[in-house]
Amino acid sequence: MVFAHGIGGTADLPIPLPYALSGAAATLAVSFLVLVLAWRSPRFDATTQGHPLPRHVTAVVESAWFSAALRLLGLSVAVYVGWAALAGPDSLANPTFGVVYVLLWVGLVPASLLFGPFYRAVNPLRTLHWLLSKVTGGSATTGMFQLPAWIGLWPAALGLLAFVWLELVYPEANYLYAVRLWFAVYFVVVIVGAAVFGERWIAAADPFEAYSTLVGHLSPFGRRGDGALVVRAPMRNLDGLRPTRGLLAAVSVLLGSTAFDSFQDSLVWIRFSTDADVAAVALDTVALMLFCLLVGAFFAIATMSAPSDEADRLALPGLFAHSLVPIVVGYVVAHYLSYFVEVGQQTLIYLSDPLVKGADYLGTADVQVNYWLTLHPTFLAASKVVAIVGGHVLGVVAAHDRSLKLLPVRHQLVGQIPLLLVMVGYTVGGLYLLLTV
Repeated sequence: MVFAHGIGGTADLPIPLPYALSGAAATLAVSFLVLVLAWRSPRFDATTQGHPLPRHVTAVVESAWFSAALRLLGLSVAVYVGWAALAGPDSLANPTFGVVYVLLWVGLVPASLLFGPFYRAVNPLRTLHWLLSKVTGGSATTGMFQLPAWIGLWPAALGLLAFVWLELVYPEANYLYAVRLWFAVYFVVVIVGAAVFGERWIAAADPFEAYSTLVGHLSPFGRRGDGALVVRAPMRNLDGLRPTRGLLAAVSVLLGSTAFDSFQDSLVWIRFSTDADVAAVALDTVALMLFCLLVGAFFAIATMSAPSDEADRLALPGLFAHSLVPIVVGYVVAHYLSYFVEVGQQTLIYLSDPLVKGADYLGTADVQVNYWLTLHPTFLAASKVVAIVGGHVLGVVAAHDRSLKLLPVRHQLVGQIPLLLVMVGYTVGGLYLLLTV
């Protein structure tokens, strides 16, 4: 198994890189001008918009047996992979690595885009917390104390940072002991916290559930303000993402870590980290945190610079943070497409033999990996451009619609310009890192 995050670079582009960068920036600028001229009133309202699903579909999705089936599925998969992690050999043929770094981390995005925040329904830690509550006689919902509102998504943001640090910085991330230790700490933090604060802690602290919930707001499925399960345009669904404390931090970690993943393979960084007298882990840790901080800081400054009441100015970054979710999805598609498709196939093959003893429990041991994407680097390079630019265009649309609701009429045009400039910077910088490294 080769844990390489995709190919397709500047040499494979059908046009020169400078043209691609300038074209991407121009696309955002033109999109913004079109929005200003043609989109003059808010069009997204997740509390009222959406077509209710057929009654029989809603009845199935909201039934107790369907929920139990999903819980059982998630717990069964976790037990199966845990068996491989604890009893299997410490080699890359062990499916644990592919499940954690590919199917779980990257696969959360397409699964959430298709089905919404599905991880909440299959989260094995929610099931374990429910079972422990039943055994001990406690309440799975409330816990012993009420979770303070100021906590928001901050624990999940720290959990996301811890995971990307393991994946991108820790030099022995492909050793079983590192994966076991990380998930042991993750298990203790989530389960103990849930025992104290109830299920709200899981939503606030589980990084995978928080990630799935963020991306799931770009799925066609959601709920209106009256609780009805509806189908609607993904951008209308995105409007329902609540501006929780720590939301910008969580999204900044996702976006900044992807950019750092490209940057750490650049010749400039390799030479600097090699020549420096500081340990590579320390340098990479500082760089990773710096990337995440810069993403969040530039976004916060751009949104707070919009003309608004002084009392509301500090709340603007959280109110506009939902517009970064399409950009995160665009970066993930651009950065991990071939990685997910090809290493994901290899992981499904390895899953048939969790202990690497020649078994074929799932009947996939003889499947051959399809390397079509690797053999078409021009398609990959073009897909990176389309994914990143498309994600930023959708981000501009979401930010524009939200600005029409929040900013004074006389400042709606000028107030969006700083955020547009930041998004152009994200686009150009992201494309440059992905295509030149």
